[in-house]
Amino acid sequence: MKTLFKIALLILTISFSSCDNDNPTTPNLDDCNYAGFTFYDNTNTTQTLIPESDLTTDYFNTSSNGPEVEIYKTTDPGNFWFVTQVLNLNGTGTGQLSVNGTIYNVNVTCQRAGTAVGEELRFDITASGLEAEYCVVIDLFH
Repeated sequence: MKTLFKIALLILTISFSSCDNDNPTTPNLDDCNYAGFTFYDNTNTTQTLIPESDLTTDYFNTSSNGPEVEIYKTTDPGNFWFVTQVLNLNGTGTGQLSVNGTIYNVNVTCQRAGTAVGEELRFDITASGLEAEYCVVIDLFH
């Protein structure tokens, strides 16, 4: 029940927050000072919902669909994950975000493009009233 409550709180927080990571004055525009899954709230504060240390980033260079990235909560990979093929710097496209088994189609902009273990990836994610960001380090490469 606590897990369900936390996930519901996460969804509500993202849904009702006003994030503007594309704004030039956003403190994490150029580097990953706020690593993990974050959003920039309407009080001009970056909120980290899941720190990078609790996420695993898996880079699939040889995927049947072409290169893609999967980011998931290390302790709960089946219920909280994000997948995208938008891996070129400033590239845009779509991805999927799963929260507690519910899959959301999201718009993705790649703002930092790493390709090897230890390099950073940064994605701006938007969908129907939500804007969030992943800023992570690649953990696994296939």
